Parts: sequence; structure tokens; C-alpha cells
Amino acid sequence: MSDTIEKIKCLIIGSGPAGYTAAIYAARANMNPVLYQGMQPGGQLTTTNEVENWPGNPEGITGPEMMVGLEAQAKRFGTDVRDGWATEVYFSDNVHKVWINGTKELHCETVIISTGASAKYLGLPSEQHYLKMGGGVSACAVCDGFFYRNQEVVIVGAGDSACEEAHYLSKLCKKVTMLVRSEKFRASKIMEERVRKTENITILMNHDTIEVLGDEQVVTGVKVLNKNNGETATIEATGFFVAIGHKPNTDIFKDYITLDETGYIVNTPGSAKTNVPGVFVAGDAADSVYRQAITAAGTGCMAALDAERYLASKE
Repeated sequence: MSDTIEKIKCLIIGSGPAGYTAAIYAARANMNPVLYQGMQPGGQLTTTNEVENWPGNPEGITGPEMMVGLEAQAKRFGTDVRDGWATEVYFSDNVHKVWINGTKELHCETVIISTGASAKYLGLPSEQHYLKMGGGVSACAVCDGFFYRNQEVVIVGAGDSACEEAHYLSKLCKKVTMLVRSEKFRASKIMEERVRKTENITILMNHDTIEVLGDEQVVTGVKVLNKNNGETATIEATGFFVAIGHKPNTDIFKDYITLDETGYIVNTPGSAKTNVPGVFVAGDAADSVYRQAITAAGTGCMAALDAERYLASKE
């Protein structure tokens, strides 16, 4: 065995609410967890300006502040938090092998995957600008819809999730304009009918987003193209929601871990266990439904407890 190989009792891959919660529980159970933060330390919440649905913060908290607090709490109990990301795994032996940054080899008794999922965006420069500014672009209506109460918003998407988010926004906002990029919905008929019957949702079929408009700080409107006639128009809006799907960050595990057709990790119901003994999953890497910080944290707790019981069974 090479001297460069490091033995680890509990490796946590990813640093969102799921990863840090798993680290807190694992550290308190004397599992000596090592957590690698990944390519986006703190996860998706670091791009969220205000978080008002995290219990215990009655006045709200910013996403970055929240993640700094979770990291500090994990470190307080002894978690070894490191920079770097997993680039390769080998889960066929009794020892779970993970490579960090393509060079450092780890041999782990247990692994907790909390790599999350990345929201898909249109990729427009203006969209990315206001996303980074925190001034009106979001991929989570449940997370951010509250900030647009009694305002007018635009949402892009055609699937069940887009319909659910449009309907959710309609309960908060004065007007919701839904942009469907093709001539038909991808959503189920019942979801399509729901949005069509909602009075304050306007549906524009065959419309593409050209540009997200604003004053460089916040969104003020959306420029769209009507693909039926080639005409452009501007829709006034203070919020622009993108609901075109998420991609779980699970590609490096696909040769060993069972994934569903979209790439989400399949866990044993009621647990954080995967098909590989000693490998567990927490957070959005396995959650295509809720995708909330609080649910991610809950599964982080489950993963650490399952890992602790697994180690106990091996003694």
C-alpha cells in the first residue's frame, strides 16, 4: 500500500446542509469524519440571498451566512473540513476507494454522498448576471416566491415541476406569466389543466426568453420571442423563475451506485442506504421531489446514523 493512501473512517462528499448535518452527527459519534467541500463549497445555498424558512432564524438569514454557521458547527465537533472534490470512486472492494482532485487516494470504511443537484438554467448572460446579483432570478419558487408577494413574475418551463411552481407562485403573486418553449406541455394533463384554470396565470406557448431585463441590480422585465410570428415583446416582472429541471451531481458514482433514469441515487426506502454496503446518500443527490435545505439536513442526520450503525455491526 502506498504511503500516499489515507485511511478514513467516515468520508463525506459535499458541503451543503446534508453534508454538514451528517458531519455534525458523525463527529459527535466519534466517527472522525472528513468532509470535502466540492466544487461549490456550501452548495446551492451560497447563491441564495435570503433564507426565511430555516427553523430558528425568525428574522431570516442569508444563504452564505447559514452555510458558514453549519461549517463552524461541524468543525466545533471535530470534523476535518477540506478543500477539494471527488473525481473518481471504486466501490467494488470491501474498502471504498475515492480519489480527490484526481490524485489523492482515500480508503474509507464508510462514505456519505451529499453532492446535491444543480439547477438547470437557460444560460443567458443576463440571467446569470441577476442570478449572481441575487436580484430576481431563481430556480426555486418554494424557496424564493415569498419575496415576490403581490408582484408580477415570469416562469419558464413545461413539465410537472414548472406547473407546480407556477401554481405555487399564483397564490403569492399578482400575476404569473408562464413561458413554454414549445407548442405543448410536457406535464401531465392534470397539472396542465390546473395552471390553465388558474386566473392569474398567463400561458405563452412557443415563446423563448431572449433577455432578462433590469437596472443592473434587480430584474424589471423579460424580453421574449414569439416563435409563431417572430415578434418580440417585453413582459414587466420583478422575478424570473427557471423550472426546466435539475441535474443530480452523481456521474462519478454511476458504475457502482444504482441511479434512477434522471441520475438521482436510489436509496433503500426509510433509510440513507444505497445498494453498496457502507455507502450512504443524503440531500438532493437522492431527492427529486422536495429539494429543501431542511429536508436535506434531515437526510444528513439519517446518513450519519446509518453509517454509525453500519460501523457498529462490523466490530
